[in-house]
Amino acid sequence: MACLRISFVCIVGWENNSRKTKPMEHISKTRRKARKIHIGSVGIGGEAPIVVQSMTNTDTRNINETVKQINALHEAGCEIVRIAVPDQEAAQAIPAIKKSIKIPLIADIHFHYQLALDAIKNGADGIRINPGNIVKDKIAEIVKVAKERQTVIRIGVNAGSVQKDLVLEYGGVTAEALCVSALRNVEMFEDMGFDLIKLSLKSSDVSMMIEAYRMIAAQTDYPLHLGVTEAGTLVNAAIKSALGIGQLLYDGIGDTIRVSVTGNPVLEIPLAYGILRALKIRKIGPEIIACPTCGRCQIDLLGLTEKIEQALSGRKEYIKVALMGCVVNGPGEAADADIGLAGGNGFGMLFKKGVAYKKIEEKDFVQVLLEEIKSLNNEK
Repeated sequence: MACLRISFVCIVGWENNSRKTKPMEHISKTRRKARKIHIGSVGIGGEAPIVVQSMTNTDTRNINETVKQINALHEAGCEIVRIAVPDQEAAQAIPAIKKSIKIPLIADIHFHYQLALDAIKNGADGIRINPGNIVKDKIAEIVKVAKERQTVIRIGVNAGSVQKDLVLEYGGVTAEALCVSALRNVEMFEDMGFDLIKLSLKSSDVSMMIEAYRMIAAQTDYPLHLGVTEAGTLVNAAIKSALGIGQLLYDGIGDTIRVSVTGNPVLEIPLAYGILRALKIRKIGPEIIACPTCGRCQIDLLGLTEKIEQALSGRKEYIKVALMGCVVNGPGEAADADIGLAGGNGFGMLFKKGVAYKKIEEKDFVQVLLEEIKSLNNEK
């Protein structure tokens, strides 16, 4: 995947003060070694990249709308998608949905074991169940069919559905209760001869979620799917997920992630990649750095930022964009980028690899920058 870094800076008066910098070291710790599995064509665990997932919020029975949303998620960078399967009609929609999408499909099942069987038989690449809400002998039937089809099962343990005996034993829903619940389910599946397993231990309590994943990571090598469940709308979801998912990834824990956002799931994808980029785990998509602006700024920095974000949304190649509003940080950011813009009062200087390239008017900022991006792409 091509890597491209771009920086926009705003200063009044400039000179060629380019400097050489050493590449930043990868700041996350050594990644926990998980056994590798596959969801369709996508590898999870082992040396595979951290995979970004999401879930549709359409009525799965509405095949057209579900396919439309999945394809929008794919275009945004989603690599695996999950759909709700609440009834037989939803399970029967799986083959038609799969024919019209290009990423692996996971069926989300609660309570009804027959729906899990139907989802597997209808071609789901994986299923997600919470064994705590399915009778054990029915789980055995699910495992039997999954084993025959080599279908991965995610054991999803949530704070809202921990077994009652564990709640009593641990004095409530705790990280320990989540971990023990997950290990109990793993043991049950292994006793049935099944190990195509992925685990998740989600909670809306960030501290509980972090501690639970740390515990389970130390006791098993199954791949882990990270997420803060019920994180809320965009701002709260970003904060909770960055803290919860980000801290675990920094510790080297996690193989797939989902940032849960109330509303349009497409909004989850740039947040997920933002976390991965911030930790230098995956260099993919646009990374935009923008200062909060102050009285020194003499261009429409907000307008410029919004236009560049919109123009680059959905882009897969890595791009670093730093929008700086004054002379304090501007030159340094421009010197450490492939393309930079140092803006003054109504005009700006375009930089290439920290070297002043040409002067342009503010009205031409967006057009010229996008043209330069395109020309750099052609050079790759």
